[in-house]
Amino acid sequence: MVAGINPYLITPETYLESGNLIVPQAQELYQGMGALNGSHYSNYPPINQLCFAIAGLVSGKSILGSVIVLRLLIILADIGILYFGKKLLEKLRLPTYRIFWYFLNPFIIIELTGNLHFESVMLFFLVASLYLLHEKKWFWSAVLLGASVSVKLIPLLFLPLFFQWFVKKESLWSGFISLTKFYFVVLLTVVLSFAPFLSSEFVINFSKTISLWFQNFEFNASIYYIIRWIGFKTIGWNIIEDVGKILPLIVVAFLMIMSFFRKNKSTTQLIPAMLLCISFYFLLSTTVHPWYVATPLALSIFTRYRFPIIWSFTVILSYAAYNSDVFSENLWLVGIEYVVVIGFFIWELQKKPNPMVKKTI
Repeated sequence: MVAGINPYLITPETYLESGNLIVPQAQELYQGMGALNGSHYSNYPPINQLCFAIAGLVSGKSILGSVIVLRLLIILADIGILYFGKKLLEKLRLPTYRIFWYFLNPFIIIELTGNLHFESVMLFFLVASLYLLHEKKWFWSAVLLGASVSVKLIPLLFLPLFFQWFVKKESLWSGFISLTKFYFVVLLTVVLSFAPFLSSEFVINFSKTISLWFQNFEFNASIYYIIRWIGFKTIGWNIIEDVGKILPLIVVAFLMIMSFFRKNKSTTQLIPAMLLCISFYFLLSTTVHPWYVATPLALSIFTRYRFPIIWSFTVILSYAAYNSDVFSENLWLVGIEYVVVIGFFIWELQKKPNPMVKKTI
């Protein structure tokens, strides 16, 4: 981006083939990422790209310098989560020490700061947005939610859940207007962030890359692996292309049920709904990289649910797939990971909530 190259219109592979290598150490970077990543267009939204541009601008020709800049940006985002997370916990009258279940979690330190995954930046905007929404400052909440989407697309999943927060029986019409304004500002923020890159070619490339996560890639899945096993036993081949089209529809149906048939009229009702929806989405996903768990983990500190904390430890079992030069998942370890997490979640559902935190259910 600093060199004036649109990251959505060229893959690292085609860039290297062009021979015009104005990016320092491009060959080393490509060898490090491998052909799988290097052959696809970027799927990182614009604010995430901005972080990369800052690293490129500040560090110049040094990969180490870029790593340091990116790491500092992630640490600053985590400090922001600490600040707004603590303030939101205070407003919800919940113990403020809960924020450290995220901030000091070894999983967060290793996966985000250590491995440079930008969920922390996305979560900073998301947590700040929820705090401002709780304070009835809907406009800036919408702007920050749009910024969160422009780091990682996953917060788009939460948009339907805001319906009941705005639209209440006693003020249906004004609620619809407020909800429409909120959605408009969120989507306008996202569109404006993408505006410098928009073109028909961008839309094609970006959509193609996003679809890989649903119909091509497989990693650390749970329910999908059971469906895949059934497919092999009954049909004789991998049914990911067909299942990858059906599972998102099931997620959308669950999301609609949670949005319209569950009470999400307050912050203490909204955040648990967000947690349950994102967790359900990951349980049905074909690809669940370890750093994805950062989102349910961050949301869980504002609820009575603790299964994401358990997940933040058991997800480490998925690293076993990289234990040798040949990528190979140990499905027994994947099974242990999800049996423990789902089992703990079922236990939490049956457990009677503490009367002191009853409002957080």
